[in-house]
Amino acid sequence: MALLDKDGVRLTVDDTVATVSLTNPAKRNAQSPALWRALAEAGRSLPGTVRVVVLRGEGKSFSAGLDRQAFTPEGFEGEPSFLDLARGSDELLDATIAEYQEAFTWWRRNDIVTIAAVQGHAIGAGFQLALACDLRVVAEDVQFAMRETSLGLVPDLGGTQPLTALVGYARALEICATGRYVQAEEAERIGLANLVVPAAELDAAVQDLVAALVAPPRDAVIETKALLRGATGRSYDEQRVAERAAQGRRLRDLAGLSD
Repeated sequence: MALLDKDGVRLTVDDTVATVSLTNPAKRNAQSPALWRALAEAGRSLPGTVRVVVLRGEGKSFSAGLDRQAFTPEGFEGEPSFLDLARGSDELLDATIAEYQEAFTWWRRNDIVTIAAVQGHAIGAGFQLALACDLRVVAEDVQFAMRETSLGLVPDLGGTQPLTALVGYARALEICATGRYVQAEEAERIGLANLVVPAAELDAAVQDLVAALVAPPRDAVIETKALLRGATGRSYDEQRVAERAAQGRRLRDLAGLSD
């Protein structure tokens, strides 16, 4: 069932699994503000039954990043150009970027597990969109790159925190500052990719992972994800307290004693 299909984004739902597809393969799924708004809307449109969300890009590339039209004086039709935004107030610029970021934030919600199925190019905003997800299954032809610095910009769509958490500060800095390509073997070795498979096997590998993720009781997965996401911000003793509280909730629930 398709709940959304506009501006290069399609959301379909099959019981507990949703699929968000980038649907402009002719432009290698290049991104725009309209696409970001559609992605944010997809997050708001998820039924409460959904446990796993798969993000994929149609065609040979996952997403080649921001559409270069954004940097032209005219920008996108009906949108302020980036040059116009730069000339505006600090408040307007901050609010606009915050709106763009909404497309990249909901993927880490505790009540869902998100998987990026990545093939071909995942450049700039495309790389950050893959990083927005909890897990990444990639094809052998994948090419990640953070190209913002080559344009005189910074990665501003939520990608810097997960990238640093996955690969460490020094490697994250090197990847971002040089803008170089990270290919499949390295991506798996340094923790960017959970699994690398031949391109022809990408969909099947993702489906196997989806099946494994929906097998355990939902509330146990939600509590576990929340524990892991919060772990880096807590001390060891604070994490033990959080574990005890979560386990207490699970035990009471299993015993039929929860509110």
